[in-house]
Amino acid sequence: MKNSYFLKLAVLSVLIAGTSSAYAKDGQSQNGCASLPNHAQLKAALIQAVADESSGLNLDMWGTIVDRDGVVCAVAFSGDNRGSQWPGSRVISAQKANTANAFSLDGLALSTANLYSAAQGTSGATPLGGSLYGLQFSNPVDPAVAYGGNPADAGTRNDGMVGKRVGGVNVFGGGLALYNLANHVVGAVGVSGDTSCADHMIGWRVRNYLHLDNFGTSVNGVAKIFVNDSAHPDNIIYDAAGPNNPADPTIPSKNGITDGFEQPSCLGTADPTTLPAVH
Repeated sequence: MKNSYFLKLAVLSVLIAGTSSAYAKDGQSQNGCASLPNHAQLKAALIQAVADESSGLNLDMWGTIVDRDGVVCAVAFSGDNRGSQWPGSRVISAQKANTANAFSLDGLALSTANLYSAAQGTSGATPLGGSLYGLQFSNPVDPAVAYGGNPADAGTRNDGMVGKRVGGVNVFGGGLALYNLANHVVGAVGVSGDTSCADHMIGWRVRNYLHLDNFGTSVNGVAKIFVNDSAHPDNIIYDAAGPNNPADPTIPSKNGITDGFEQPSCLGTADPTTLPAVH
């Protein structure tokens, strides 16, 4: 699934060419799609991210961008056609974008991966369940938006979700809030099509390529707070991935329980600290 050298050059040229026009209105409004990446820019970033990330099952992906009101701005896929990636992941990518936007603030970014453990029910290991159990049922998808329109338009500029609020909550990796140059949250991106761990890695790269990871010093995240990772504030956290003890960041927590803001590892899990640092 890796793209050729020339395809990478073409993708990067689209990203570079569109940067100035896409963010010309930065700081003027936190709502609306006008200052967010368009379909071509999302697709280019998604193709590049899939080419550069080798973790997981190495599959093609769907990607969705929503504005601060949860309105879908763009939907794209990385493969040759809409059947090159899991069809069910189109709506999941929109759910993830909606979730990351809905539960992030100017001062606190929560990726969808950060919400996994808090949304879990009771089990032998966690008899009380998660503190946010039921969150995944709180903002249901609007099926008329998710499945409306012509299926042939899925992932194109005319995708049936574009311009509408799809809703939905998803609590595994792949959804990340978007921050403009003024460090304000202006929406979110969601990607889906691989393991939840690989989805997070690819979503992170998409956000980075789109230059909408401007955290500055004012935006915190649970990985920055609990794992002492200031370069990746809203990064995915694994139970056995390393130091995540707030009292002493040098002590790994490997108790086999996805508590706090952790989630389980996946097939082909990569080291999330190798991702590009936020700006």
